[in-house]
Amino acid sequence: MKLGVMANVFGDKSWEEATKAAKSFGMEAIEPGVGGFVGKAHCDPQKLLKDKDAMKKWVDAYKSQGLVVSALAAHGNPIHPDPKFSDEHKSDLVDAVKLAKEIGVGVINCFGGCPGAGDGAKYPSWITCPWPPYFGDSVKWQWEKRLVPFWKEMAKIAGGSGVKFGFEMHPGDMVYNPEVLLKLRDEVGEEISCNFDPSHLFWQGIDPLLVIKMLGTTIVHVHAKDSKVDEGVVSWRGVNDWKHYSDIANRAWTFRTCGYGHGKLFWNSFVSNLRLAGYDGVISIEHEDPLMSADEGLSKAVQFLKDVLLYEDVGEMWWA
Repeated sequence: MKLGVMANVFGDKSWEEATKAAKSFGMEAIEPGVGGFVGKAHCDPQKLLKDKDAMKKWVDAYKSQGLVVSALAAHGNPIHPDPKFSDEHKSDLVDAVKLAKEIGVGVINCFGGCPGAGDGAKYPSWITCPWPPYFGDSVKWQWEKRLVPFWKEMAKIAGGSGVKFGFEMHPGDMVYNPEVLLKLRDEVGEEISCNFDPSHLFWQGIDPLLVIKMLGTTIVHVHAKDSKVDEGVVSWRGVNDWKHYSDIANRAWTFRTCGYGHGKLFWNSFVSNLRLAGYDGVISIEHEDPLMSADEGLSKAVQFLKDVLLYEDVGEMWWA
Protein backbone atom coordinates (compact mmCIF):
# COMPACT_ATOMS: atom_id res chain seq x y z
CA MET A 1 0.00 0.00 0.00
CA LYS A 2 1.04 3.61 -0.57
CA LEU A 3 0.15 6.71 1.39
CA GLY A 4 -1.28 9.56 -0.68
CA VAL A 5 -3.09 12.85 -0.32
CA MET A 6 -5.93 14.71 -1.95
CA ALA A 7 -4.20 17.82 -3.24
CA ASN A 8 -6.93 20.28 -2.20
CA VAL A 9 -5.30 20.46 1.21
CA PHE A 10 -2.55 22.41 -0.61
CA GLY A 11 -5.03 24.81 -2.22
CA ASP A 12 -2.84 27.83 -1.46
CA LYS A 13 0.06 26.36 -3.43
CA SER A 14 0.91 25.93 -7.08
CA TRP A 15 1.00 22.40 -8.51
CA GLU A 16 4.78 22.30 -8.30
CA GLU A 17 4.67 23.49 -4.69
CA ALA A 18 1.89 21.03 -3.87
CA THR A 19 3.91 18.06 -5.14
CA LYS A 20 6.91 19.18 -3.10
CA ALA A 21 4.72 19.59 -0.02
CA ALA A 22 3.24 16.12 -0.52
CA LYS A 23 6.73 14.68 -0.73
CA SER A 24 7.80 16.54 2.42
CA PHE A 25 4.91 14.95 4.32
CA GLY A 26 6.14 11.52 3.22
CA MET A 27 3.54 10.85 0.54
CA GLU A 28 4.03 8.50 -2.37
CA ALA A 29 0.91 9.57 -4.29
CA ILE A 30 -1.19 12.65 -4.97
CA GLU A 31 -4.80 13.13 -6.12
CA PRO A 32 -5.42 16.45 -7.90
CA GLY A 33 -8.81 18.07 -8.40
CA VAL A 34 -9.84 18.35 -12.05
CA GLY A 35 -13.28 19.95 -11.83
CA GLY A 36 -16.74 19.76 -10.35
CA PHE A 37 -17.05 20.93 -6.75
CA VAL A 38 -13.37 20.10 -6.21
CA GLY A 39 -12.17 22.73 -8.66
CA LYS A 40 -9.11 22.87 -10.90
CA ALA A 41 -6.57 24.71 -8.77
CA HIS A 42 -3.84 22.19 -9.59
CA CYS A 43 -5.02 20.68 -12.86
CA ASP A 44 -7.17 21.98 -15.71
CA PRO A 45 -7.48 19.03 -18.13
CA GLN A 46 -8.84 21.16 -20.96
CA LYS A 47 -5.80 23.43 -20.90
CA LEU A 48 -3.33 20.55 -20.57
CA LEU A 49 -4.92 18.63 -23.44
CA LYS A 50 -4.45 21.65 -25.71
CA ASP A 51 -0.82 22.26 -24.73
CA LYS A 52 1.54 19.27 -24.80
CA ASP A 53 4.39 21.28 -23.31
CA ALA A 54 2.21 22.32 -20.38
CA MET A 55 1.12 18.71 -19.91
CA LYS A 56 4.72 17.51 -19.88
CA LYS A 57 5.63 20.17 -17.30
CA TRP A 58 2.63 19.14 -15.18
CA VAL A 59 3.57 15.45 -15.30
CA ASP A 60 7.24 16.17 -14.66
CA ALA A 61 6.30 18.08 -11.51
CA TYR A 62 4.94 15.03 -9.69
CA LYS A 63 7.31 12.52 -11.24
CA SER A 64 10.32 14.58 -10.19
CA GLN A 65 9.15 14.15 -6.58
CA GLY A 66 8.83 10.39 -7.00
CA LEU A 67 5.03 10.58 -6.77
CA VAL A 68 2.29 8.88 -8.74
CA VAL A 69 -1.17 10.28 -9.44
CA SER A 70 -3.55 7.86 -7.74
CA ALA A 71 -6.70 9.32 -9.30
CA LEU A 72 -8.18 12.47 -10.79
CA ALA A 73 -10.83 14.02 -8.53
CA ALA A 74 -13.92 15.32 -10.36
CA HIS A 75 -16.61 15.23 -7.68
CA GLY A 76 -19.58 17.11 -9.06
CA ASN A 77 -23.24 16.82 -10.01
CA PRO A 78 -23.35 16.08 -13.74
CA ILE A 79 -27.11 15.37 -13.64
CA HIS A 80 -28.11 18.55 -11.79
CA PRO A 81 -31.44 19.89 -13.16
CA ASP A 82 -29.82 23.27 -13.88
CA PRO A 83 -27.81 22.95 -17.14
CA LYS A 84 -25.35 25.58 -15.89
CA PHE A 85 -24.25 23.01 -13.30
CA SER A 86 -24.75 19.77 -15.18
CA ASP A 87 -23.15 20.86 -18.46
CA GLU A 88 -20.04 22.16 -16.71
CA HIS A 89 -19.64 19.12 -14.48
CA LYS A 90 -20.25 16.71 -17.36
CA SER A 91 -17.63 18.54 -19.42
CA ASP A 92 -15.20 18.25 -16.52
CA LEU A 93 -15.77 14.49 -16.37
CA VAL A 94 -15.29 14.04 -20.12
CA ASP A 95 -12.07 16.07 -20.04
CA ALA A 96 -10.90 14.05 -17.04
CA VAL A 97 -11.38 10.83 -18.99
CA LYS A 98 -9.35 12.23 -21.89
CA LEU A 99 -6.54 13.33 -19.59
CA ALA A 100 -6.55 10.05 -17.68
CA LYS A 101 -6.10 8.14 -20.93
CA GLU A 102 -3.29 10.49 -21.98
CA ILE A 103 -1.21 10.24 -18.80
CA GLY A 104 -2.07 6.67 -17.79
CA VAL A 105 -4.23 7.27 -14.72
CA GLY A 106 -6.81 4.54 -14.22
CA VAL A 107 -9.34 6.14 -11.84
CA ILE A 108 -11.54 9.24 -11.87
CA ASN A 109 -13.10 9.86 -8.49
CA CYS A 110 -16.59 11.33 -8.61
CA PHE A 111 -20.16 11.39 -7.37
CA GLY A 112 -23.09 9.75 -9.12
CA GLY A 113 -25.04 13.00 -9.08
CA CYS A 114 -28.54 13.96 -8.02
CA PRO A 115 -31.23 15.25 -10.42
CA GLY A 116 -34.50 16.98 -9.66
CA ALA A 117 -37.68 15.10 -8.83
CA GLY A 118 -39.01 15.32 -12.39
CA ASP A 119 -39.08 17.34 -15.60
CA GLY A 120 -38.96 21.09 -14.99
CA ALA A 121 -37.29 20.85 -11.57
CA LYS A 122 -34.89 23.64 -10.62
CA TYR A 123 -33.03 21.99 -7.76
CA PRO A 124 -31.75 18.48 -6.95
CA SER A 125 -34.03 16.27 -4.87
CA TRP A 126 -32.48 13.60 -2.65
CA ILE A 127 -35.29 11.23 -1.75
CA THR A 128 -35.01 9.05 1.36
CA CYS A 129 -38.51 7.57 1.84
CA PRO A 130 -41.11 5.91 -0.42
CA TRP A 131 -44.28 7.61 0.84
CA PRO A 132 -46.31 9.59 -0.10
CA PRO A 133 -46.24 7.73 -3.43
CA TYR A 134 -44.93 10.69 -5.41
CA PHE A 135 -41.53 10.10 -3.79
CA GLY A 136 -41.36 6.57 -5.14
CA ASP A 137 -42.49 7.79 -8.56
CA SER A 138 -39.75 10.43 -8.53
CA VAL A 139 -37.01 7.92 -7.63
CA LYS A 140 -38.09 5.71 -10.52
CA TRP A 141 -37.96 8.71 -12.86
CA GLN A 142 -34.53 9.74 -11.55
CA TRP A 143 -33.08 6.30 -12.22
CA GLU A 144 -34.68 5.67 -15.58
CA LYS A 145 -34.40 9.15 -17.10
CA ARG A 146 -31.28 10.63 -15.56
CA LEU A 147 -28.91 8.44 -13.54
CA VAL A 148 -28.65 5.28 -15.65
CA PRO A 149 -28.69 6.99 -19.09
CA PHE A 150 -26.01 9.46 -18.05
CA TRP A 151 -23.61 6.84 -16.71
CA LYS A 152 -24.18 4.56 -19.67
CA GLU A 153 -23.05 7.47 -21.81
CA MET A 154 -19.98 8.04 -19.64
CA ALA A 155 -19.11 4.33 -19.80
CA LYS A 156 -19.12 4.59 -23.59
CA ILE A 157 -16.85 7.64 -23.40
CA ALA A 158 -14.44 5.68 -21.19
CA GLY A 159 -14.63 3.23 -24.09
CA GLY A 160 -12.88 0.15 -22.78
CA SER A 161 -9.78 2.21 -21.96
CA GLY A 162 -9.53 0.73 -18.50
CA VAL A 163 -10.49 4.04 -16.87
CA LYS A 164 -12.86 3.46 -13.95
CA PHE A 165 -15.19 5.89 -12.22
CA GLY A 166 -14.53 5.71 -8.49
CA PHE A 167 -17.88 6.62 -6.96
CA GLU A 168 -17.70 8.11 -3.49
CA MET A 169 -20.83 7.08 -1.58
CA HIS A 170 -22.15 10.37 -0.25
CA PRO A 171 -25.54 11.34 1.22
CA GLY A 172 -27.28 14.02 -0.82
CA ASP A 173 -26.19 12.08 -3.88
CA MET A 174 -28.12 9.22 -5.48
CA VAL A 175 -25.19 6.85 -4.94
CA TYR A 176 -24.93 7.09 -1.16
CA ASN A 177 -24.63 3.48 -0.04
CA PRO A 178 -23.21 0.16 -1.35
CA GLU A 179 -26.59 -1.25 -2.34
CA VAL A 180 -27.22 1.65 -4.70
CA LEU A 181 -23.67 1.59 -6.07
CA LEU A 182 -23.92 -2.10 -6.93
CA LYS A 183 -27.37 -1.61 -8.48
CA LEU A 184 -25.97 1.10 -10.78
CA ARG A 185 -22.96 -1.09 -11.62
CA ASP A 186 -25.34 -3.88 -12.62
CA GLU A 187 -27.23 -1.45 -14.86
CA VAL A 188 -24.19 0.18 -16.48
CA GLY A 189 -21.10 -2.02 -16.24
CA GLU A 190 -17.75 -2.41 -14.51
CA GLU A 191 -16.75 1.18 -15.27
CA ILE A 192 -18.88 1.98 -12.22
CA SER A 193 -16.51 1.30 -9.34
CA CYS A 194 -15.86 2.62 -5.85
CA ASN A 195 -13.65 5.24 -4.26
CA PHE A 196 -14.05 3.94 -0.72
CA ASP A 197 -14.42 6.70 1.88
CA PRO A 198 -15.50 5.38 5.31
CA SER A 199 -16.32 8.80 6.77
CA HIS A 200 -19.71 9.05 5.02
CA LEU A 201 -20.64 5.52 6.04
CA PHE A 202 -19.93 5.89 9.76
CA TRP A 203 -22.62 8.44 10.43
CA GLN A 204 -25.19 6.65 8.28
CA GLY A 205 -24.87 3.65 10.60
CA ILE A 206 -23.17 1.54 7.91
CA ASP A 207 -20.28 -0.76 8.86
CA PRO A 208 -17.33 0.09 6.55
CA LEU A 209 -15.55 -3.18 7.35
CA LEU A 210 -18.52 -5.23 6.20
CA VAL A 211 -18.97 -3.08 3.10
CA ILE A 212 -15.36 -3.65 2.03
CA LYS A 213 -16.08 -7.38 1.99
CA MET A 214 -19.29 -6.78 0.02
CA LEU A 215 -17.69 -4.57 -2.62
CA GLY A 216 -14.45 -6.54 -3.08
CA THR A 217 -12.70 -5.69 -6.34
CA THR A 218 -15.27 -2.98 -7.06
CA ILE A 219 -13.00 -0.81 -4.86
CA VAL A 220 -10.45 0.95 -7.09
CA HIS A 221 -9.37 3.80 -4.81
CA VAL A 222 -9.53 4.64 -1.10
CA HIS A 223 -9.87 7.84 0.89
CA ALA A 224 -8.58 8.04 4.45
CA LYS A 225 -11.04 10.29 6.29
CA ASP A 226 -12.67 9.79 9.65
CA SER A 227 -15.87 11.12 11.20
CA LYS A 228 -17.24 11.34 14.73
CA VAL A 229 -20.89 10.90 15.67
CA ASP A 230 -22.17 12.89 18.64
CA GLU A 231 -24.51 10.40 20.30
CA GLY A 232 -25.83 13.11 22.61
CA VAL A 233 -27.27 14.88 19.59
CA VAL A 234 -28.26 11.79 17.59
CA SER A 235 -30.19 10.30 20.48
CA TRP A 236 -32.82 13.03 20.32
CA ARG A 237 -32.87 14.12 16.67
CA GLY A 238 -31.08 11.58 14.48
CA VAL A 239 -28.09 11.74 12.16
CA ASN A 240 -29.40 13.85 9.28
CA ASP A 241 -27.99 17.33 9.70
CA TRP A 242 -28.06 20.45 7.54
CA LYS A 243 -26.22 22.67 10.05
CA HIS A 244 -23.01 24.18 8.70
CA TYR A 245 -19.85 22.14 9.27
CA SER A 246 -18.53 24.96 11.46
CA ASP A 247 -21.39 24.50 13.97
CA ILE A 248 -19.55 21.57 15.48
CA ALA A 249 -21.05 21.69 18.96
CA ASN A 250 -24.59 21.35 17.62
CA ARG A 251 -24.06 18.93 14.77
CA ALA A 252 -24.91 15.23 14.86
CA TRP A 253 -21.54 14.33 13.32
CA THR A 254 -18.29 15.93 12.21
CA PHE A 255 -15.47 14.96 9.86
CA ARG A 256 -12.26 14.18 11.75
CA THR A 257 -8.65 13.39 11.02
CA CYS A 258 -7.92 9.66 11.01
CA GLY A 259 -7.70 8.38 14.57
CA TYR A 260 -9.86 11.12 16.06
CA GLY A 261 -13.16 9.48 15.17
CA HIS A 262 -12.14 5.83 15.31
CA GLY A 263 -9.04 4.36 16.88
CA LYS A 264 -6.20 2.22 15.66
CA LEU A 265 -8.12 -1.03 16.08
CA PHE A 266 -10.65 0.06 13.46
CA TRP A 267 -8.04 1.33 11.00
CA ASN A 268 -5.93 -1.83 11.41
CA SER A 269 -9.01 -3.85 10.46
CA PHE A 270 -9.76 -1.38 7.66
CA VAL A 271 -6.47 -1.93 5.81
CA SER A 272 -6.55 -5.66 6.56
CA ASN A 273 -10.01 -5.98 5.01
CA LEU A 274 -8.88 -3.96 2.00
CA ARG A 275 -5.99 -6.34 1.41
CA LEU A 276 -8.31 -9.30 1.91
CA ALA A 277 -10.62 -7.80 -0.74
CA GLY A 278 -7.72 -7.50 -3.19
CA TYR A 279 -6.93 -3.80 -2.74
CA ASP A 280 -3.29 -2.97 -2.11
CA GLY A 281 -3.20 0.48 -3.69
CA VAL A 282 -3.09 4.08 -2.51
CA ILE A 283 -4.74 5.26 0.71
CA SER A 284 -5.34 8.94 -0.04
CA ILE A 285 -5.75 11.29 2.93
CA GLU A 286 -8.59 13.80 2.59
CA HIS A 287 -8.35 16.52 5.23
CA GLU A 288 -11.66 18.11 6.25
CA ASP A 289 -11.29 18.24 10.03
CA PRO A 290 -12.76 21.58 11.28
CA LEU A 291 -10.89 21.32 14.59
CA MET A 292 -7.41 21.24 13.05
CA SER A 293 -5.42 23.35 10.65
CA ALA A 294 -4.55 21.77 7.33
CA ASP A 295 -0.93 21.21 8.33
CA GLU A 296 -1.72 19.78 11.75
CA GLY A 297 -4.55 17.58 10.50
CA LEU A 298 -2.43 16.22 7.68
CA SER A 299 0.60 15.69 9.92
CA LYS A 300 -1.44 13.75 12.47
CA ALA A 301 -3.09 11.64 9.77
CA VAL A 302 0.29 10.77 8.25
CA GLN A 303 1.79 9.90 11.64
CA PHE A 304 -1.23 7.75 12.49
CA LEU A 305 -1.57 5.95 9.16
CA LYS A 306 2.11 5.18 8.68
CA ASP A 307 1.82 2.65 11.50
CA VAL A 308 -1.42 1.25 10.07
CA LEU A 309 -0.76 0.67 6.36
CA LEU A 310 0.55 -2.66 5.09
CA TYR A 311 3.56 -2.20 2.84
CA GLU A 312 5.22 -5.53 2.10
CA ASP A 313 4.00 -8.43 0.01
CA VAL A 314 2.69 -11.26 2.16
CA GLY A 315 5.03 -13.85 0.70
CA GLU A 316 4.87 -17.57 1.39
CA MET A 317 3.23 -18.78 4.59
CA TRP A 318 6.41 -20.44 5.82
CA TRP A 319 4.79 -21.07 9.18
CA ALA A 320 1.76 -22.99 7.87
